[in-house]
Amino acid sequence: MTAYAGAGLLIRQALRRDRMLAPAWILLLGALCYASAAATPGLYDSAAERVRAAEAINGNPAVVALYGPILDPRSLGEVAMTKMTVLYAVFVAVLAIVLVRRHTRVEEESGRLELVAGTAVGRDAPLASALIEAVTVSVAVGAVATLADVAGGLPLVGSLAFGASWVGIGVVATAVAAVTCQLSASARTCAALAAAGVGVLYVIRAVGDTAAPWLSWLSPFGWNTQLRAWSAPRWWVLLLYVGLAVVLVGVAHALRVRRDLGSGVFAARPGPAVGAPGLASALALSLKVHAAALATWTAAMLCLGLVFGAVAPSMDDLLDSSGAEQMITTLGGAGAVADALVAAALWIVALLVTCFALTVLSHAAADEGEGRTEEVLATATSRSRWLLAIVAVGCGGALWLLLVAGGALWAGYAVAGADQHAHTGRILIGALAWAPAAWLVAGLAVLVFALRRSWTVLGWALPPVFLLLSLLDDLLALPTWATDISPYADVPLMPTARFDPAPELVLIALAVAVLAAAWWRFRGRDIG
Repeated sequence: MTAYAGAGLLIRQALRRDRMLAPAWILLLGALCYASAAATPGLYDSAAERVRAAEAINGNPAVVALYGPILDPRSLGEVAMTKMTVLYAVFVAVLAIVLVRRHTRVEEESGRLELVAGTAVGRDAPLASALIEAVTVSVAVGAVATLADVAGGLPLVGSLAFGASWVGIGVVATAVAAVTCQLSASARTCAALAAAGVGVLYVIRAVGDTAAPWLSWLSPFGWNTQLRAWSAPRWWVLLLYVGLAVVLVGVAHALRVRRDLGSGVFAARPGPAVGAPGLASALALSLKVHAAALATWTAAMLCLGLVFGAVAPSMDDLLDSSGAEQMITTLGGAGAVADALVAAALWIVALLVTCFALTVLSHAAADEGEGRTEEVLATATSRSRWLLAIVAVGCGGALWLLLVAGGALWAGYAVAGADQHAHTGRILIGALAWAPAAWLVAGLAVLVFALRRSWTVLGWALPPVFLLLSLLDDLLALPTWATDISPYADVPLMPTARFDPAPELVLIALAVAVLAAAWWRFRGRDIG
C-alpha cells in the first residue's frame, strides 16, 4: 500500500461534505465581483472622474492600507476591482483555511481520522486529499470570478489575470493552513494560527503599500496588486504563489511525519484536575469556552472600526462623482458621504458580528456530535438552560462586538477630523440599532439547529443571502418584498437617518418568537 492510497476516495468524500459550503462561498464571491464590475462604469461619467477618484485613493494612506494602491488610474478594471483585489481576497483565503482545517485537524481531534487510518488508506492521503480539494475549490473561485468580471463588462485578459490572483491567494492559504494544522492538537488553535498568519501577511502588504514598497513583495496580497492584472499583466508573478505554496506544503509534510496522529508539534497542556466552582453553570462554561474567540473578535472589531472611522472624513474627496456617492448611499442611506460611509460600515459590521453568533452555534453543534453535550446534560443542567447559555453567549457577544465597533468608529471618525455637521453622536446608537437584526438572523440559525443538528451549516447561508439581496437590488431590479425578506432591511441607517423604535421592536419580537420555536423543538428532539 502506498502512502497516498485512498486519496481519491477521501477527495470525493470531502467534496460531498462541502457540497453546500463551497458552492455558497463561490457564488457569493462571484456575485460580488459581478456587482463591482457592472456597477463601476455607471459610477463615473468620464475617464477624468475615474482618474481623479483613483488619485484621491492613492493619496489617502488609510485607504491604500485597506484596499491597496491603484497602479493604473486610467484602467477601468483596476478601479472597479480596487476592493476585490486585496481586501476581498481575504475571503478566498478564509475559505481555503476552513476546508483544510475541516478535513485534517478537525477530523483528527474528533478521532474519525484514526478510524479512517485503520482502513486501506495511506498515511499521507488525508493531508493530500484536503490540499487537493482546497486547491480545486480555489481554482473554481478564480474561474467564477473571471466569468463574473467578463459578464460585468471588463476585459477578458484582465479578468483572467485577476481570477488567477485569487487562485494564487487560495493556494497559498491552503499551504498556510496545512502548516498550522500540524502545530497544535486543537482545531481552534490551528484556526487562530492560520488567521494570524493571514493577518500578518495583510499587514506586511499594508505597510509596504503605504511606507516601504519593497515589503509588498514579501506578501501574497502585495503580489495581487503587483501582478498588474488590468494593464500589461506580469504573468511571472503567478510563479511566486506556486513557489511559496510548494515550500509551505513541504514544511507541513515534514512536520506531519514527526508527530503522532491526534497530537501536534506543540504539546497540549493538561487542564486542572478539578474544574473551578464558577464553571458549575452552563452559561459560565460557555463563556469560558468562547472567551478566547470573543477576545479575538473584539480586537478585530476594534481595528475595523478605527480604520473605517479614520477613512470616513476623507470620502468626500475620494468619491468625486454622483454615481460613486450613490454606491455608498445604497448601503449607507442618503446624507453626507462620510456619514453614509459610516452607516454602510455598520451594515457590514452587523453581518460580521452575526457570524460570531453563528460560530458559537456551530461549536455547540460540534459538541453535540462528539458527545460532549450529553455529558453536560447528564448533570443537573437541563436542555433549556444549555440552549439558553448558547443563545446568551452568541447574542450577547454580538451586542458587545457592535458596541466595540461603534465606539471605535466614533473614535476614529472624531480623531480623523469629522465635519462639524457630521452626526458623530449617533454612531454608537447606530451600531447598537443593528443588534435586533443580528439576533433575528442568529435565531433563525438556532431554529435550523433545533430542527436537526446536521442542518446547522445552513445557518451560514443566511448572512450572504441577505447581503446579496441588498447589493443586487438595483442591478437586478428586485421587487420590494424580496429585499424586505432581509432582517437588515428595516434597520434605520444611522447616523444618516433618525432612530425609529418601531422596526427595532418588531425585529426583537420576531427574534423572541423564533427562539421560542427553537426552544420548543429542541426540547423534543434526540440529542446527537
